[in-house]
Amino acid sequence: MNTDGTPDATGFRLLPGWFSRDAQAALADEVIALIGTAPLYRPCMPRTGRPLSVRMTNLGPLGWISDQTGYRYEDRHPVTGAPWPAMPQALLDLWAAISGWPDPPQACLVNFYGPDARLGLHVDADESAKTAPVVSVSLGDRARFRLGGPGRKDPTRSLVLSSGDVVVLGGTSRRFHHGVDRIYPGTSTLLPQNYTPGRINLTLRRVSDPDGRE
Repeated sequence: MNTDGTPDATGFRLLPGWFSRDAQAALADEVIALIGTAPLYRPCMPRTGRPLSVRMTNLGPLGWISDQTGYRYEDRHPVTGAPWPAMPQALLDLWAAISGWPDPPQACLVNFYGPDARLGLHVDADESAKTAPVVSVSLGDRARFRLGGPGRKDPTRSLVLSSGDVVVLGGTSRRFHHGVDRIYPGTSTLLPQNYTPGRINLTLRRVSDPDGRE
């Protein structure tokens, strides 16, 4: 696993400290203001109806939804019925700078992890643009990120993500299982009091491919 920003053999990239402290603060302020329009809510698992420990919302033309009818993308908030707010320009600029993908992202999943939140190993597999990378940004407290392989029982490796770090799942790593094992409360002073302790993760995805690439 390379930690200098270059992709490893699988296409995985870690870009430590991509966003400066000032850029993190500006992005966090903008995202939190947008959460005021598209409030965080707690989705549930399709088969069990069990709520996730992570609260979420979305930005952009489409938003990822999980409920008892399944996983999918929708253009409206499931609680308010309103369209998702537009993505901050800083995220569009990030995608243009590092994704290597010609089309802009269509969805930004906003996950808020409280001190006890976790996210089990999973693959982002609800997009038809299957080779478009997934780009994620960490804001706030550190988190232990776990990366596996294409099989659920493949060996895993872990690393700690800090505020301002960017991760890219590209190449074959695009279809790797990944998750968040734990949050390290109190390791950042970035977020305001009502989001502290906690971590905001922003995940940029291309959902459909107008040129038929897979």
